[in-house]
Amino acid sequence: MKQRTAILGAAVLLGTAGAASAETLRLSHQWSTQDIRHQVAQMIADDVAAADVDLDIRIFPSASLFKAREQYTPLSRGQLDMTVLPLSYAGGQRPAYNLTLMPGLVKNHDHAARLNDSPFMEDIKATLAEDDVVVLVDGYLAGGFAGKDGCITGPDDMQGKQTRAAGKAFEQMLAGAGASIASMASSEIYNAMQTGVLDAANTSSSSFVSYRIYEQVACYTPPGEYALWFMYQPLLMNKSAYDALSDEQRAALDAAAEKAEAFYLEEAKKEDAESRRVFQENGVEIADMSAEEFEAWRALAAETSYKAFVEELPEGQALLDKALAVE
Repeated sequence: MKQRTAILGAAVLLGTAGAASAETLRLSHQWSTQDIRHQVAQMIADDVAAADVDLDIRIFPSASLFKAREQYTPLSRGQLDMTVLPLSYAGGQRPAYNLTLMPGLVKNHDHAARLNDSPFMEDIKATLAEDDVVVLVDGYLAGGFAGKDGCITGPDDMQGKQTRAAGKAFEQMLAGAGASIASMASSEIYNAMQTGVLDAANTSSSSFVSYRIYEQVACYTPPGEYALWFMYQPLLMNKSAYDALSDEQRAALDAAAEKAEAFYLEEAKKEDAESRRVFQENGVEIADMSAEEFEAWRALAAETSYKAFVEELPEGQALLDKALAVE
């Protein structure tokens, strides 16, 4: 009896040790659990769990682990395993990342997908690797313009307007178009328009809908065949943590990431279409940007945002040229 008890005890200990050997990765992001970026993260966590490779991904949404703009440094230091992050948030540490939120660099979602497979993105990923970070999922989200009293499709439409822009480079470009800039979070746009502080706004498709901006504007320019505002928001992983996984764990993670990337692209397109539908249903005029207007914005960006970027990062001209070379 004593021998059998000892054997059972050893089996329990072995079982406990086996369960404890499962690797747990921590994934942090700032978004709610309804957000597309959380859905991308959850898809990867679910698929990796289903692969049964002793790898668990624990997600910390809504900035519950790290603040929104404070995730890149712990990721690069190995204090965090994974994150979904607008890469321009880390532009202070790495100015090259500011090109991932630059007006006129991306025309539409299919163009963004081509950019992700270009020498430009290879250079961005090489910089990430220097910080011990690797991209698991590429992804861009788009945005547009809304005007309180009229449509905003070309630079001339911004003259004399008080506007909110999403990102420093957009503020530089819109100021160049003759607008006055009011910096604020997207969550403050509604009240600012209601009280007459803003005449126009630039933000993401999802923010336009979730903050009900359609109640305050006369015209909406959604992302379509042409759009100015695209923000690179990849799912990143600490490279040392990735390299430390077993071959089976990496294969499961890579397969999940490939599936999630395709989902991300399709859902991003759906968000834009949904914003168009919601604004239209609420009686807001829809105005699409033309190819000529897109090129006019890009010419203005070259004199303002692009110029300021290259002045900050002289070697950035070569990187900018690579991005602009992608058709």
